[in-house]
Amino acid sequence: MIIAIIACVVLIGMLCMLTFTLATYALPALLGFEVAHLAFHSGAGFLGAVLIGIGVGMLVFGLAFLLLGIVRSPMLQIAVALVYTAPAVVAGYAFVYGITREYLPSDIWRQLFCIVGGLFVGFSALLRLMAAAGPDPAREPVQP
Repeated sequence: MIIAIIACVVLIGMLCMLTFTLATYALPALLGFEVAHLAFHSGAGFLGAVLIGIGVGMLVFGLAFLLLGIVRSPMLQIAVALVYTAPAVVAGYAFVYGITREYLPSDIWRQLFCIVGGLFVGFSALLRLMAAAGPDPAREPVQP
């Protein structure tokens, strides 16, 4: 019984790490899926839709890092990162809602946990994107 409890805690931790990692790439994945869906129903076929969806997802992902690398203003970098992390907040909310739907009888507490979980996942994705942008090489540290 103790081994099962420990395994559950470890698996939940691994699932949360996977969610935090995948939430960073929520916008490119969602746009890739939507464009693939549109391409499939436009007559591109299954293979064509998959290739178009992968291409668009990679393009959107590359655009994020290109914008984060080109833009020098920290406020504009944060704005770009917030646009890319907004779907991560929704994904975090849905993730926590899926877990707590059966276990929390109170709707108020469930919504509170879902909002906090969504914000936590979104903040994690924001920090990952801002860390990927790296420090500004033009900004030298001031020596006393």
